[in-house]
Amino acid sequence: MIRIELPAHLRTLARVQGEIAVDVDGPATLRSVLDAVEARYPPLRGTIRDHVTRERRAFVRFFACEEDLSHTSIDAPLPDVVARGVEPLFIVGALAGG
Repeated sequence: MIRIELPAHLRTLARVQGEIAVDVDGPATLRSVLDAVEARYPPLRGTIRDHVTRERRAFVRFFACEEDLSHTSIDAPLPDVVARGVEPLFIVGALAGG
């Protein structure tokens, strides 16, 4: 079971409070986790990844174990403690402005 922390606006869309959890088939990667999140919470499709290209949205970041995973390969294994559900994967909306 992979634990995931979502920003408030995505929790609202998914109609959940607090942390969510998903099971993945095979290795725990960003791709498998995001596929599972979008399957379980259809309103989130297109909010984290583009509908067509399936690429990460520009203002969305992924963090785990105090590391920014946003620019790592989507097929790279997640840290073991995340895969085991000990630590959560954080999906964070980036801030921009001037």
